[in-house]
Amino acid sequence: MTIRNTVAVSAVALSLGLLSAQMASAQTPVKLGVLADMSGIFSDIGGMGSFDATKMAVEDFNKLPGADKFKVEVIQGDPQNKPDIARNIARKWYETEGVDVLVDIPTSATSLAVAPLTAELNKVALFTASGTSDLTGKACTPNSVHWTYDTWALAHGTADAMTKAGGKSWFFLTVDFALGASLERDATAVINANGGKVLGSIKHPTDSNDFASYLLQAQASKAEVIALANAGGDTIKAIKQASEFGIVQAGQKLAGMLMFISDIHSLGLNTAQGLQLTEGFYWDLNEQTRSFGERFAKRNNGRYPSMNQAGAYSASLTYLKAVAKVGSPKDGAAVVKAIREMGTFDDPLFGKTTLREDGRVLHDMYLLQVKKPAESKKPYDYYNVLATIPADTAFRPLKDGGCPLIK
Repeated sequence: MTIRNTVAVSAVALSLGLLSAQMASAQTPVKLGVLADMSGIFSDIGGMGSFDATKMAVEDFNKLPGADKFKVEVIQGDPQNKPDIARNIARKWYETEGVDVLVDIPTSATSLAVAPLTAELNKVALFTASGTSDLTGKACTPNSVHWTYDTWALAHGTADAMTKAGGKSWFFLTVDFALGASLERDATAVINANGGKVLGSIKHPTDSNDFASYLLQAQASKAEVIALANAGGDTIKAIKQASEFGIVQAGQKLAGMLMFISDIHSLGLNTAQGLQLTEGFYWDLNEQTRSFGERFAKRNNGRYPSMNQAGAYSASLTYLKAVAKVGSPKDGAAVVKAIREMGTFDDPLFGKTTLREDGRVLHDMYLLQVKKPAESKKPYDYYNVLATIPADTAFRPLKDGGCPLIK
């Protein structure tokens, strides 16, 4: 090669390098922060699985036309299920690390702690692992999106079905924080409306190791249904100990007010069979959910996604599409408004989906029953779908929530 040709090639390479650098610098940065329980009792239902699901959403967004205008980054942090730690991480991320949106946010208490901060700094919170219906009630904000489920929907799915099937007397084992209070409150309203009665309740601390005394009180109440108004490791331990005491065999029923497929996996079908529960997602519902579930499992040591992890994927992908529509993530309220202006859209995992004015995402919910061991034909083949609860009835009516944004 001549010196002239060498110089020419070098000049072209330099120009391409400069052009590539200019294109990279011209990309609008978007930063998602997955604030999830990475090591505690809720890590199986969110945790690193939610982090990976969010990264999957980014991968799929990057394939869309126009996505090259954005440089998307995902980071993760663990609030240890403590509201003050969650708020401190969120403030640091928002103010000094350029985070535009929070994803996951486990426990109702941590969600209620970060929601007002998110609105104050005009960021976005995608509550995909939070339960309390107060997030779209008295605590709603223009910057909050409550995606996956809430305590009203769970109560009206499970409690409604079980009371109508004859379970008229109830006793609650309730975790002593915001989620448990919301679950018991919302389920009690359904039970009373259906002519049932709550005979009593008892509160237990988070991450309790011994449920014996609580279960003995529930057993002594003679209630037809013992409702577990808790989640994660607490629910698993309570069901295992109830099995050891022979509570179901003696005639009482257990109602898991908030359960996930990872809980069923930990319990095993021998212990969990027959349980009824309500979820917003099941990986084996249709072709699209199966495709996502199998793709997720390949990346997560064979574990299939919980509804919270599916929520992290769908909420993040929808958020990024809204950012692309707005052109920037900087005005959080404008991005949430853009999601609302999508109207009813086909979400790949949750089907027909709409964002309401109070921040509630509407989609179908499912009343499920855990299969008997002989019915399960493949890994994580755990549920029979008893009923589909349509989006327009699955969640609390807008007028009943008390959201101050609704005039």
